[in-house]
Amino acid sequence: MPMQSRKRATNARPSRRPAPPDPSVAAIFSSYPRPLRAKLLALRRLIFDTASAIEGVGALEEAIKWGQVSYLTSETKSGSTIRIDQVKSAANQYAVYFHCQTNLVETFRELHPELTYGGNRSILLDGARPLPKRALRHCVALALTYHLDKHKNTRIR
Repeated sequence: MPMQSRKRATNARPSRRPAPPDPSVAAIFSSYPRPLRAKLLALRRLIFDTASAIEGVGALEEAIKWGQVSYLTSETKSGSTIRIDQVKSAANQYAVYFHCQTNLVETFRELHPELTYGGNRSILLDGARPLPKRALRHCVALALTYHLDKHKNTRIR
C-alpha cells in the first residue's frame, strides 16, 4: 500500500522536461535547418517550463494547428493557443504566434517594447541572437492564463 501512494504522488507532479514530440510534431522540427531547429526546441522547452510553473494551467497539449507546432491548454482551458514556426519570408527568423483577435500582442508591446513584433499576432525572433528568455516567459505566461480571471496576477512558481 505505501508503494502505491508514493507512486501516485510522483505521477501527480508536473514534469519539468517536455515529453518527446509526437511523430507529426517531430517531423516539423526535423524539417527546419539545424541552427533554427535548436532555437525552436529551446523555445519549446521555455513554453513547457513556463506552463509547469504556473498554477492553473495544467498539462499542455502539443499539436499541429495551421501547419505550425502549437501549444494548447486543453486540460484547463486557461489560455490562448501559442504557435511557433520559422518566418517564411526570412530564413534566419522564427516567431511565437498568438491569436490575433486577443489583446495579447498589444499587451506585450506595452510591457516589453524591447521585443520585435509582427503585427498583432507574433513576436519575431532573430536566429542569430540569444533567446530573450525573461520577456518571453512573461509573454508565454500571459498567453497561457489569458482566459483565467483577468483581475488576478499570473503567479509563476
